[in-house]
Amino acid sequence: MRTTNSRVVHPKIVHLTISFAVVLVSLLFALQTGAVSVDWNDWLNLRTIAFSFVGGDLAHVLIDGDSYVLWYLRMPRVLLAVLIGACLGLSGALVQGLFRNPLSDPSLLGVTTGAACAAAITIVVFSELTTSVSANVRFWLLPIVSFSGAFLTCMFLNVSSRWLTPGSIAGLLLLGIALNALGVAIIGLCTYLATDEQLRSLSFWTLGSLAGASWTMVLVAGFLLTGAFLWARSLAYRLNALSLGDVTASHLGVVVTRLRWTVSVLVALLAGLAVAFCGVIGFVGLIAPHLARSLVGSDQRALLPFSLLFGSLLMLAADTMARTVAIPAEIPVGIFTALLGGPFLMLLLRTKRHQVG
Repeated sequence: MRTTNSRVVHPKIVHLTISFAVVLVSLLFALQTGAVSVDWNDWLNLRTIAFSFVGGDLAHVLIDGDSYVLWYLRMPRVLLAVLIGACLGLSGALVQGLFRNPLSDPSLLGVTTGAACAAAITIVVFSELTTSVSANVRFWLLPIVSFSGAFLTCMFLNVSSRWLTPGSIAGLLLLGIALNALGVAIIGLCTYLATDEQLRSLSFWTLGSLAGASWTMVLVAGFLLTGAFLWARSLAYRLNALSLGDVTASHLGVVVTRLRWTVSVLVALLAGLAVAFCGVIGFVGLIAPHLARSLVGSDQRALLPFSLLFGSLLMLAADTMARTVAIPAEIPVGIFTALLGGPFLMLLLRTKRHQVG
């Protein structure tokens, strides 16, 4: 009887490799697609923007238009779409693990709306404060404010759901709907009080867009996402234990209260980052973990990276459609994520209904 020393490749590694390859191919396709056609010469002919002082002012001299579109407009936007989708997918997996509820999502539970509500209040009510600070401080102000709004919403949801509707999935969703309605009402009030310039900014937040992408945003989002993913990956075992219930997790040595606070901070960081850079974008955090769970199961050690990849793929597809469906006009990316997420949510509820009977 012959024996071989060949190793059997784990199916999850194969799935991870294929998923990463699909995201990479989609990224290259998105870079090639748009209102301005880009050929391979623009990839090879990498030129920078020349700056020169003319009469004491900084003049912006464009060397090559297509190369500029590729390297300074389209590539930051496509990379930011990948990173924001990864943030939303990862935050959705963490929320579902925290509440032990497959229907949980930062947008459905009001976490995303809380971040957008805090940003709207800052734009309208504290507009004089935001205009008086320097540009560098202003760049960090909205991400910090969005994080604070998402964190407070997540903590309120965490505490109130255990007090008002303990163990009830329907009660948790109703509470999230109530928080969403409250946040939308506050954003509507800010819209009514806003000036024309502030109204344009609020339209960006409510519909979602990646048009303001820059290399600075890509670097900040990449750094924060890497740290958040490593942090979340270290919590995978405790999240698996939490899925068995609070009492069982405590017997396994998990400090449940500390874990809930930690996951809430991570969800708020990821959701706040997405809202601060791209506005309100829903359903990606709901769809991505379900696609990952259907492929690799409920083990958080595999679920978290696959949710990250599927979130990137969904966001990349939605942004590519937003840029190309109505050329030369651009459709808000939140419309496409809602078109994808609405039917998916109805199908998911129908599946749950048949499972419950």
